[in-house]
Amino acid sequence: MDQNRSLIRLTADTIRMLAADGVQKANSGHPGMPMGMADCAAVLFTRFLRYHPGNPSWPDRDRFVLSAGHGSMLLYSLLHLAGYPVSLEDLKQFRQWGSRTPGHPEYGVLPGVETTTGPLGQGFANGVGMALAGKILREKFNPTGTERPFSYRVFGIVSDGDLMEGISSEAASIAGHLRLGNIVYFYDDNHITIEGETGLAFSENVEKRFEAYGWHTVSIDGHDPDAIASALQQGIDEKTRPSLILTRTHIGYGSPKKQDSSEAHGAPLGADEVKATKEKLGWPPDKPFFVPDEVYSLFRDRVKDLTKEYDQWLREFALWKKENPGKAGLYGQMAEKSLPQDLETQLLSALPDKPAATRAISSQVLNRAAGIVPSLYGGSADLAPSTLTLIKGESSIGPGSFGGRNLHFGIREHGMGGILNGMALSGCFLPYGATFLVFSDYLRPSIRLASLLHARVIYVFTHDSIFVGEDGPTHQPVEQIAALRSIPGLKVFRPADGVETAIAWASALRRADGPTALCLTRQNVPLLQYPEGFDPLIIHKGGYVLRKEKNKAPQIILVATGSEVGVAVDAEKLLSLKGMHVRIVSMPCLEAFLTQDEEYRLSVIPEHIPVVVIEAGISQGWHVITRAPFLMIGMNRFGASAPYKVLAEKFGFTGVAAAEKIVSWYKDIK
Repeated sequence: MDQNRSLIRLTADTIRMLAADGVQKANSGHPGMPMGMADCAAVLFTRFLRYHPGNPSWPDRDRFVLSAGHGSMLLYSLLHLAGYPVSLEDLKQFRQWGSRTPGHPEYGVLPGVETTTGPLGQGFANGVGMALAGKILREKFNPTGTERPFSYRVFGIVSDGDLMEGISSEAASIAGHLRLGNIVYFYDDNHITIEGETGLAFSENVEKRFEAYGWHTVSIDGHDPDAIASALQQGIDEKTRPSLILTRTHIGYGSPKKQDSSEAHGAPLGADEVKATKEKLGWPPDKPFFVPDEVYSLFRDRVKDLTKEYDQWLREFALWKKENPGKAGLYGQMAEKSLPQDLETQLLSALPDKPAATRAISSQVLNRAAGIVPSLYGGSADLAPSTLTLIKGESSIGPGSFGGRNLHFGIREHGMGGILNGMALSGCFLPYGATFLVFSDYLRPSIRLASLLHARVIYVFTHDSIFVGEDGPTHQPVEQIAALRSIPGLKVFRPADGVETAIAWASALRRADGPTALCLTRQNVPLLQYPEGFDPLIIHKGGYVLRKEKNKAPQIILVATGSEVGVAVDAEKLLSLKGMHVRIVSMPCLEAFLTQDEEYRLSVIPEHIPVVVIEAGISQGWHVITRAPFLMIGMNRFGASAPYKVLAEKFGFTGVAAAEKIVSWYKDIK
């Protein structure tokens, strides 16, 4: 074995044993994958990946995505060796309370972790989003025929489990269609899952599958450094197709008893087996977390070379900014995700002056926003004519063409969600994705991760209730709004008219700490009559008094969202004729309202006043707004196929029906 191969093998063995020691010390984790993929990771990090530990957020760094996030000790070990601020003590605290090395990689916890992974397939899709963002930046800002300032690649490790999950199929199909030649993924083909041999449930020809998607593929021995390097170079040289390197590996490589066994997947090897593995690999058996000086030196030399490249990039970037002031200014706006101070005023000026569906109003607001927020990019899961989410005057992004701002995800909601997360993490984009609200279930795992990532993603969900009408219960959301509200950190807006829709968009764009969902109607909603002197900015608080009771204290508070605010207004008129004092509260965003101070919340919904909530969905989550007597006028069943006005009558979402129910209920509680 020549000196270079010997040093790479030494590096790979270092990674193997750091992973095995970390999992053993924690008595929890997944040692097998890191031990099997150590050779590929060593070659990638010491010869090909462009990174800078001194500036982990360098805009043109290559991204490394560990989609097989259960093998997190692989990534943590690499970051330590590469000189990131990750200490051996951090590795020793793997999976412990308050540590910087959690069980699966978490974005924002440790420098060098590009995205939160673990749920299989998500990292695969995130990487596609990062690669797409890189292609857009390259076409938008690079002078013709040049590699600067933006030419980053996305490398990743994906497992059998990643490729079995449906999201990877959706994302792979999009990546192949768009010709994202800046993706190079290793497929860890170790033939093992938790239950045993992959043959129990997986016998497809992965190589032919990805060739059919339009990917470049190459099969190698995942423990041969020369083959690994050759395959990586082929993937980098392939400019018009994403690349999948199928690496035949051995899970738990080096373990005398557990190599090629499912026992190496999700449990420590055991103290005796760790010792036996070290002895087999020629490793000091009594030195946990041992790193040879030669390995540290190899990474230090690599970082020195990369620092020269980084410094050269800085010089070229400064020159580019000087020679391209217009593009440099636009890049600055996108990188900072800058918004005009008068954002709300500008969005409000886009509103129609007559009743309209909030999806149609949203389209006008979106297009006004696109004109003043250059980082806003997005599209729909094949539903743009219905969700009305095209940016007018902008072209579509397509195969090898990345100059537009309209994305077409096809009928791939889950893949769309994962790609949006990757775009949001890339540094320059405020991405949005659209589909019908009922199909939010298809991308819910990606929404959950967006919230965990604190990613600035906007979801435009139209056809937001049973009032979709004739399409029937399969297309009529009932439980979806409550399900979305249950995700920690997600803000869910259901605006009632144009003013609320404009402020909902403003809130989503201004939000710096997480995702926002906009739930919009298919049917027209009336123009609300706001009180004199009303300040639309109060809508940011999530709930506010739309119509105050006359003279006396309220007997009942009507709380409503979306199209049902109009029902509450009609019901209040009838209740007033019966001498009742009623306050109407519009609650476009329950999450925002609940974060307000107690004084404000009690000024909107005072204690001890009976509360009626009107929303065409299940009641889950609403009881939190009051301890007073509570009535929910909602849906406790699936909908039906009929015109929406018939459904409103049959299910009791009219002013008359609501007023009758409220009067009867109020008599009972009094």
